[in-house]
Amino acid sequence: MERFRVIELRDRAVALGNAGDGAALPELARLLATPAAEVRRLAASALGKLAGVADSAAAVAALLPAMRDAHPQVRQYAVKALKAYGAAAKTALPDLRDVAANPAETEYNRRDAALAVTVIEEASRIADESVIHTCQRCGVRLDAGEFARSQRAFQREFCDRCFDEVYLERRNWDTRIELKKEIQARDGTLVQSDGERKIAEWLATNGIVYRYDERMRIVDGYAIRPDFYLPEFDVYIEYWGMDTIDYKIGMLMKLKLYQQQGKRLISVYREDKSNLTEVLREKLGKYVRLESPMG
Repeated sequence: MERFRVIELRDRAVALGNAGDGAALPELARLLATPAAEVRRLAASALGKLAGVADSAAAVAALLPAMRDAHPQVRQYAVKALKAYGAAAKTALPDLRDVAANPAETEYNRRDAALAVTVIEEASRIADESVIHTCQRCGVRLDAGEFARSQRAFQREFCDRCFDEVYLERRNWDTRIELKKEIQARDGTLVQSDGERKIAEWLATNGIVYRYDERMRIVDGYAIRPDFYLPEFDVYIEYWGMDTIDYKIGMLMKLKLYQQQGKRLISVYREDKSNLTEVLREKLGKYVRLESPMG
């Protein structure tokens, strides 16, 4: 598939997910069958965003085959999307349990599948037994859909009204972060510092897939934004580029979170910029076998 067509379909999938219109479900289901893994991944993500507005049975049916996709990130986003449908995704539980228990699956997919099983089982229990869950902000009783949607987004229990308020607060915070991204790497990624630009370009040059500055849940009560995540290797990279007291306090807290959860972390410091290639090769080589020198 030609690159410009991939970009067009990728942008279409993102737009359909952000629009929040359940009528987009058939088109997203078709996008799940395109040859480009990037498009399939974003289509699965978009279907997750339609939870609560799209036909649940049809959405779950469309997502089930994606859990067997050849690309691990497509499987990952299908698993996350199914979790958003809560009790409606009960039919996916056998497949999700298989993913969670499969030693050949990536660690992050096993983890996400196990979490999806927990959320779907609890949402099903709420629906079947009228178990009461309440919003942690306002105290109103949640239905099964509210429970599943808030668990997917925040790993917290919010009613739809409070969900929207929390989402807006976090979106405003994310907007402030995005406005700081003014430096462009050669692959088009916007980053916040020259050191991050060099890391992004080294990864891209060596064909290493990365995600830049995406929020992740690492321990209960905390969500952090790793500078770089390498999904193929389940490795995180943090660039520590400042020297203020407040920055160092935040750095130590972040390092503690990584350590508590046993995450594989590469720390790069501003003094490493002059020999970044050697630093990244050496530190990444502790976790990944490098078949040939990486420039």
